[in-house]
Amino acid sequence: MNQQQIKQLETELWASADNLRANSKLTAAEYKDPVLGLILLRYAQNRYEQAKTMLEAAMPETPRGKLKPTKEHFLAVGAMLMPEQSQYGYLANLPEGVGICAALNTAMRLIEEEYTDLAGILPKNYQDLDPALLRELIRVFNKDSVKNLTGDVFGRIYEYFLMKFSMSGAGAQEGGEFFTPPLLWCN
Repeated sequence: MNQQQIKQLETELWASADNLRANSKLTAAEYKDPVLGLILLRYAQNRYEQAKTMLEAAMPETPRGKLKPTKEHFLAVGAMLMPEQSQYGYLANLPEGVGICAALNTAMRLIEEEYTDLAGILPKNYQDLDPALLRELIRVFNKDSVKNLTGDVFGRIYEYFLMKFSMSGAGAQEGGEFFTPPLLWCN
C-alpha cells in the first residue's frame, strides 16, 4: 500500500467513524476510547491471522497429528492468541438480536484476563454506544481493505485517529498526558 492509498484509507475510515459519531448523542471524548479500542482489536486480529498462518505451517507433525500453536508461540512472533469471543470476525458476524455492546465488553475483558499486562487498559464502556452505531462502526473496520493491513499502516491509522481526536478536543489533555499531532512537530 503506497502513501497516497494509506492517506485515502485514513481519511475514509475517519470520515465513516466521525459521521457515525455525528449521528449519535456522544461527544468526541466519549467516542474516542471505544473507537481506538476497535482499531486495536482489528490490529490484534490481523496480527493473530498472520501469525496463525505462519505458525500452523511451521508446527511439527506428531504421531497424534500436527501440534497446535500455543499462546507462547503467538507471543514469540509478536501476536496474541485471540480468545474466540474476542475475534473481530466473531463480533462482526453476531446476529442482530445479540447484544453487541455486552459482547464487545466481554471481548475486551477476555483479552485482559488472558494477557494480564493489559488489565484495566482496554475500553469496556461499549454500553455507552448505541448498538446500531456500534455495529456499523465494527463494519467500517471490517472492510477487506482494513483486514489486509499490516503493523506499520495500523500504527499510522491509530496515530491519525489520535491526532483527529486531539484536534476535536477529545482527550488532548487527560490525566497529565498530552498528544501533539505529528503535523505540529514540524513547526
